[in-house]
Formats: sequence, structure tokens, C-alpha cells
Amino acid sequence: MTTSGFKDLIVWQKSIVLVTKIYSVTKSFPKEETYGLTSQIRRAAVSVPSNIAEGRRRGGETEFRQFLRIAFGSLSEVETQLEIARQLGYVPVDGSFNEIGRLIEEISRMLNSMTS
Repeated sequence: MTTSGFKDLIVWQKSIVLVTKIYSVTKSFPKEETYGLTSQIRRAAVSVPSNIAEGRRRGGETEFRQFLRIAFGSLSEVETQLEIARQLGYVPVDGSFNEIGRLIEEISRMLNSMTS
């Protein structure tokens, strides 16, 4: 395994797309959520590609898989926080919500297959 090339990983690329979509959706969250849910979901989203990149650069396969598991956990946080935001009425169930959901599912499947 190469110790570089995380940008070539499709899962990393899709995770970057997820981050941009999360930032876009959270722009409309209430101002009182700036340091609450908005910050939480953004940090969890950024953690996904960050952990993929860090794990890839660290070297060994065992360490890479551990970072992928951490990314998977962060992705679960994003999914949970997005659902909370939906139930609070911050995110309408529309095209963007469904698109993010499909992207989360796709990234989840990829991470799962990479750690199995």
C-alpha cells in the first residue's frame, strides 16, 4: 500500500462532497445553533475525510483501517445529527436532505467494505 494518494480515494472525494453539502445545509440553521448543532455536524463531517487522509498517510494497513473506523464513526455522527436537525425542522425533507442521505449511505458502504 502506498503511503500517499488519499486524494485518489473515491471515498475521500465523496467525503469532501459531503462536507460541502453539510456546510451548505447548515447555513440556514437558526443562529442559536451556531455553537450547538451547526458546529457539531460540521466538525463531524470534516472529520470523515480528515481521518481517511490521516490514516492513508500514516502508512500501515492496520493503522489505515483504524482511521477508516474512526471516519465511519464520524459519519454515523453526521447521520444522527442530520436526523436531529430534520426532526427539529431545520432541514426540510427535500432533494438536498435525500441527496445527503444517499451520499452518507454510499460512503458508509465504502468504508465498511474497506474495513472488512
